Amino acid sequence: MTTTTRTTTATATPAVAFEQVGKSYGDVRAVDGLTLALHPGETVALLGPNGAGKSTTLDLLLGLRPPDTGTVRVFGGSPREAIVAGRVGAMLQSGGLMEEVTVEELVRLHCDLHPRPYPVRDVLARAGIAQIADRKVDKLSGGQAQRVRFALATAGDSDLIVLDEPTTGMDVSARQSFWATMREQADQGRTVLFATHYLEEADAVADRVLVLHRGRLLADGTAAEIKAKAGARRISFDLEGTIDEAALRGLPFLTSLDVSGHTVRIQSADADATVHALYGLGVYPRNLEVAGLGLEQAFVALTAAEEAKQS
Repeated sequence: MTTTTRTTTATATPAVAFEQVGKSYGDVRAVDGLTLALHPGETVALLGPNGAGKSTTLDLLLGLRPPDTGTVRVFGGSPREAIVAGRVGAMLQSGGLMEEVTVEELVRLHCDLHPRPYPVRDVLARAGIAQIADRKVDKLSGGQAQRVRFALATAGDSDLIVLDEPTTGMDVSARQSFWATMREQADQGRTVLFATHYLEEADAVADRVLVLHRGRLLADGTAAEIKAKAGARRISFDLEGTIDEAALRGLPFLTSLDVSGHTVRIQSADADATVHALYGLGVYPRNLEVAGLGLEQAFVALTAAEEAKQS
């Protein structure tokens, strides 16, 4: 397959630009003053609890819904202009696949419709579906159907690839192969934006993470920066004898406490102060470990803190 090497600069037109974008459904504010920019070559994870506005954000980006307020630009123009020009490939959860056709026939149709198509055999091979090319689309497993959707999203030489929960239904091997392909796409200068509930994927794959909450951008940075923003660390240790949970709950800077048998797990906003106070209780913790939060724990901590502020 012939590929085009892309170059990026700090002054390049953003692949995606939202400027004070708002979208409501009745009394529900799905997107609320959202401003962000995505740049060529970035792999960006879009995270958020259910109802955070992820799907609406993707719909606005793809021109499937118009914003009530603000502007959405894709490569400097409207979403429709970018899509008609073949600059955007999308893999969405909503909408079914055409039935009564084979996998190859469906992929060939999408290649024929793309302004800059790839050879059908290359698209099938890259998506890992060459071996099921003759199978009817309505006879596929969930994971196979996801790979077909991926093939349709990458049927041509697009500059932006938008993925909504792309690896749902895929086994571990297929997920690893999928993300290896996505990294190749980004290395060639394409922008990859994906929404996912698999936070370990965002941690391992994305070089930038966006966290939405109630339609607003709660956090924007690398996975490491998001973890640091949560401001908490994990402390785990074992205690012998009877554990005084009330005394442990009185430790300073404690944000959560879990006791399972003789093992204690704590999240603390100041691990040094918490551990110092722990020894002050006159207990002797064994197998003491202090570590930063994983992305999943940081995500939960950030969204919980935001909920507490708004309640």
